[in-house]
Amino acid sequence: MKPSFEALKQELARKNIHLSHQRLKVLDYLTRYPCHPTAEQIFADLHKDLSTLSKTTVYNTLRTLAEAGLVRVITTDNNESRYEIATDNHGHFKCDCCGAIYDFWIDTEALHSPDLAHFEIGSRSVYFKGVCPRCL
Repeated sequence: MKPSFEALKQELARKNIHLSHQRLKVLDYLTRYPCHPTAEQIFADLHKDLSTLSKTTVYNTLRTLAEAGLVRVITTDNNESRYEIATDNHGHFKCDCCGAIYDFWIDTEALHSPDLAHFEIGSRSVYFKGVCPRCL
């Protein structure tokens, strides 16, 4: 489940993260457009209405939100970073035709391999590629 903008604002305040106008705009964008955008997409869309916004501010805000655990960074097959609010465990499917990324539920905790028995796993990621129903 994706948290609301208000819940995320409260979490930022609880973690003593400054609630600047620009940070709130980026956070609001991510809650309103859960399309796994890139930093460039976020900047381009927000810059239309917020001419004082810089790319550096967008990148720094995304880094801060990710470090706070409020945003997940998804790295796709071509090392492109995309961002999402949903930080619960789920997988991603990227369409080879349209480039859209879809979330799907999967129990990532159930995934295990005896080959990793002596490893400490910090995060789990499931990523599929193919063609989405819209493009078939």
